[in-house]
Amino acid sequence: MNPLLNATSFLDGPYTPVTDERTDHCRISGELPDAMRGMFVQNSPNPKLPPIGAYHWFDGDGMVHGVEIQDGKATYRNRWTRTPDLAEEEAAGLALYPGILNPITRRDKDTANTDLCFHNGKLLALWWLGGQPMQLDVPSLETVGAEDFNGTLTCGVAAHPKVDPRTGELLFFDYDPYEAPHMRYGVASPDGRVTNCVDIELGGPSLLHDIAFTPEHTVLLDFPMRWDVERLARGRRRVQFDTEAPARIGLIPRHGSEVRWFEGPACYSYHTVNAWEEGDETVLIACRIDNPMPSVPHDQEPDIPRLTFLRIHPFLHEWRLNRATGQMTERVLDDVPTEFPRINDRFLGVKSRYAYHPRVARARNLVFDALLKYDLEAGANITHEWGPDTIAGEAVFVSDPGRSGEDDGWLCAYATDLRQGETTLRVLDASDLSEVARVHIPRRMPIGFHADWAPIGAPA
Repeated sequence: MNPLLNATSFLDGPYTPVTDERTDHCRISGELPDAMRGMFVQNSPNPKLPPIGAYHWFDGDGMVHGVEIQDGKATYRNRWTRTPDLAEEEAAGLALYPGILNPITRRDKDTANTDLCFHNGKLLALWWLGGQPMQLDVPSLETVGAEDFNGTLTCGVAAHPKVDPRTGELLFFDYDPYEAPHMRYGVASPDGRVTNCVDIELGGPSLLHDIAFTPEHTVLLDFPMRWDVERLARGRRRVQFDTEAPARIGLIPRHGSEVRWFEGPACYSYHTVNAWEEGDETVLIACRIDNPMPSVPHDQEPDIPRLTFLRIHPFLHEWRLNRATGQMTERVLDDVPTEFPRINDRFLGVKSRYAYHPRVARARNLVFDALLKYDLEAGANITHEWGPDTIAGEAVFVSDPGRSGEDDGWLCAYATDLRQGETTLRVLDASDLSEVARVHIPRRMPIGFHADWAPIGAPA
């Protein structure tokens, strides 16, 4: 494996931040589909000012990298998301908020650096701990300002809200590790007004990260990886995983307030694939980690990536929640470690056949070296290798407007050749993972988090 993948700092190697904002027209190899009209965007952490103390990948200021595609042409832009906390630091001329590896001296910095979601004609940048959504203009990526859902938002919004493609509703949760209630669940209408927001009682400050939904229920996750309450009280952060406690998956009626919890063996999951209902059963597909906390030094398991205090070894998994009996069953679906899963978003909430997962590379930190397409119906997969010394991020499905099949469309992902220092936007045919085109970005992009597709000219 390329030694560049084994950077010992999140400020080095493929994580090295960029220092400017640019707008560039891009060279294209192959041909972009005429039907592709929109913007592929990816959120990433990119510190604007020198960090205080130890720096973790999760700490950096949000920067969005986007490629606008219209009429077979491509334009690249990158912009910092100018949150109120970043504006405060820019005015002071120095960083004011220490990151998660440092003692807590003030509240956490809301960076909006984690996820992107397109809802009600607006592109929103979101933070993993739960904070103020920030609206970005498309295609300029300039920060419009804080999004308060027409004055109806009374809590934060964490990364990984879900848009129901059939109703247009936004399903979201808020996450607070410090004060109860540690979770809130909400629904926003298609026109951007919060219509339901309720407190969710948990057994403690669980580390929360994603949800799923069906037409009737929203699926909430409460796994036994929690913040150490005593350490938090002393201004220190530490995560604990209780192997004796159950993993809980909850079903809450979309517009309801009461959660029904189902229990299974201890585990953790960062990202869901999809959920749907089959008779009395709710099916959840996600990437499952048996134990997310290291128990041995890294040199004893060097092929399993870590993010400082987290062990990243996830596998495609299925849970079935029987609403008639209250029982939960589960099974592993593959033995290849994958993460950051995506599907054709038109099938969110209903039974889907295909899922697209970056393969976790054997490296010190979390990077992806290939893309897998899972056929959940056939129990098979195909793999697209990005190429020697090349890593890539999350792959987002873009539907072909002239076709209606589940895999009728394209996949977009940023890929970086570590030896050449070049980043390209790869466009693949979603049906067979063959490459359709490459957009040559005139700069190296640092490794980022989650991505989305924003239509151009969508009504606000």
